[in-house]
Amino acid sequence: MNNKIYVLDTNVLLDDPSAIYDYETHEVMIPLAVLEELDNQKNKTSDIGYNARETSRILDDLRTKGKLNEGIKLENGSTLKIVIDKEELELPPHLSATKYDNRILSTAIDLQKSNSEKEVVMVSNDINLRLIANAFDIKAEDHKGNGIDGEKLYDGYVEINTTSNIIDKFYKDKELNPKELDEDLDEFYPHQMVQLSTTDDKNKSALGRFDGKKIVPLIFDKSTPMGIKPLNREQKFALELLLNDDIKVVTVSGKAGTGKTLLALAAGLQKVTNEKIFERVLIARPVVPMGKDMGYLPGSVEEKLEPWMQPILDNLNLIIHSNEGSYLSIDQLIENNFIQIEALTYIRGRSIPNQYIIIDEAQNLSKHEVKTILTRVGKDSKIILTGDPFQIDNPYLDKVNNGLSQVANHFYEEQLAGHIMLLKGERSEIAQISSDLL
Repeated sequence: MNNKIYVLDTNVLLDDPSAIYDYETHEVMIPLAVLEELDNQKNKTSDIGYNARETSRILDDLRTKGKLNEGIKLENGSTLKIVIDKEELELPPHLSATKYDNRILSTAIDLQKSNSEKEVVMVSNDINLRLIANAFDIKAEDHKGNGIDGEKLYDGYVEINTTSNIIDKFYKDKELNPKELDEDLDEFYPHQMVQLSTTDDKNKSALGRFDGKKIVPLIFDKSTPMGIKPLNREQKFALELLLNDDIKVVTVSGKAGTGKTLLALAAGLQKVTNEKIFERVLIARPVVPMGKDMGYLPGSVEEKLEPWMQPILDNLNLIIHSNEGSYLSIDQLIENNFIQIEALTYIRGRSIPNQYIIIDEAQNLSKHEVKTILTRVGKDSKIILTGDPFQIDNPYLDKVNNGLSQVANHFYEEQLAGHIMLLKGERSEIAQISSDLL
C-alpha cells in the first residue's frame, strides 16, 4: 500500500503541533473529538496549553487554503482533513461513546471500513489506546517524528580492539588518530568516550575521548570532586563530561543506583565552592507536570518541595559525609547561595546565567518541556540532564520520546554537548540485584 491514512490522537498534537507535517504523501486525519480536546486544554499555562493553541493556529492558517472537512493538500504532498463524527459511532456496545478516546477510535474504525484499499494507522502516544486499536484490527503506532531509532539509543562511548603497540603509542603521544585504528573518522562524535583494548596476550587498555579530530587521554581521569571517587569506567566517562567547562550540555542516563545524580552534584559543587567557575548549583526535578502549581500541598514552596527533593538531599548528605572535617553542611550551602533548589514550574520566562544547572529525572519531561528549560540557559551556564529512560512515570512518554533521550540523541554531533549512559549500579549489592532482576 503506497498511500496510508494516519489518524492523529490528541496527545500527539499536544506534544508536537507540527506532527501533521510528518506523513509525506499520505492522508492525515484529525477527528472532531481531537479538536474538542484541544479546546479544553488551550487555557492551560503549561506547554500543553501552548501546544493546544499552536495547533489551533496552524489549523486556522490552513483553513484559509480550503475546506478542512474536504481535505487540504499540504506542501509535503500529504492531505490534511478534519473528520466529523457520525451520528452512530462505529463502536461495540460495551465501549462508552462519550469518551474522547473511543470517539477517536470510532473514527479510525469507520475510515478503515470505508477505505478498505488503504491501511489506516492510529497514531497515539497513549499505550492503552494503541492496544485497544489493535484489538479492533486497527494498526497503531506512536508518533515517530522524533527521528530516533529506539533500538539504537546513543550510549556515548565505543569499545575498540587494537594492538598493544597502538596503546603504547597513545600513552606516549597523548593522542591518536582514528585512522591508525582503521576506524572511519566520520563514525566518531564530539566527546564520545573510547576504550582501547588489546587483541594480543599483553592485556593492555586505555581510556580516551574523541575531541572532534583525534582521540585524547581523559583530562579528569584522577579527579575525585568533593571526595567522590568514580567506581567504574562509565563513571569516569561521566566526570570527564561533568567537569569539562567547554562542554555546556551534558546528559547522563542510567538505571537506579548508577550514580547519575551523585556525580552531577559532586561535580557541580566542585565547580561552585572550590573552583568558583559558577555562582551556584541550581537543582530542579519534575515534581508535577510542568506549568501546574503545587497549591494542593500544604505549607510554603520550600515545604512543598521537600518531599520531592529528598533524593537530592540524600545525595548531598553523602557528599558531605565524604568530606569529614569540612565546613560543608546542607544549610550552609543553601544559606550561602551555593545551592538553589527550584521547581521546574517556575523555569518559564527566566534567564539563568553563570550557573551549574542540574535537571534530575529528566526522562519524565517531554521534548518541548526540555526545550523550554534549555532555552532558559543563560550565558556562561552549564546544564546537566540526568535520568533513567527505562523508568518513566508519564503515561505518554517512552524510552525514545522523553526529553532526556531526545536531547542525548539530537545533540551528540554538537561540540558543546556530551552524553554517557551509566551501566553498573554502585548504590549497593541489593540495589544492583533488584534493578537487574525486577
